Amino acid sequence: MKKITTISTFVFALLMVLSINSNAQEFKDLDVSPLDIASYPTSYKDANKEMKIIYSRPQLKGRSLSKLTPNGKVWRTGANEAAELVLYKDFKFGDTLLKAGSYSFYTIPGEKEWTIIINSDLNTWGAYFYNEKNDVARIKVPVKMADDSLEAFSIALANNGNNGVTMHLGWDKVRVEVPFMNAK
Repeated sequence: MKKITTISTFVFALLMVLSINSNAQEFKDLDVSPLDIASYPTSYKDANKEMKIIYSRPQLKGRSLSKLTPNGKVWRTGANEAAELVLYKDFKFGDTLLKAGSYSFYTIPGEKEWTIIINSDLNTWGAYFYNEKNDVARIKVPVKMADDSLEAFSIALANNGNNGVTMHLGWDKVRVEVPFMNAK
């Protein structure tokens, strides 16, 4: 009887170990283009945000920017999902009044200027499902070249000193400034 109890205990323990391992969560490796958020005001202590953009940060990894963001083609402005712009108040964007809400944010890179696109579609993967009919606003902004190179695509938001917010886009040596003016 003692032998049966010992065998039963061993079998029970073995089954427990096997069931624990089979139910263990499998976690993916880190994303090669991690998700990031830029917000304004930038202080984490300021809960009264005016705007934020959620995007993924692709890396150059020895590749050319012209291959990653071809001139004249709609780009999701980052990696993975199209970037999502969240406005917590109304802004003027060129001649268009953008109401508070969520939008997708696309760009069309160019050598001398980029077209910035605010689109009403949400939760889209890349630019594969981009639909120009759902554009809310478009503006063109000049390209500036920097001396230093950014390995990771980056976005920063800052007060533009003229009653609004400037979105700074940078990757490699390319820099683009996107103006948003306060609506009031």
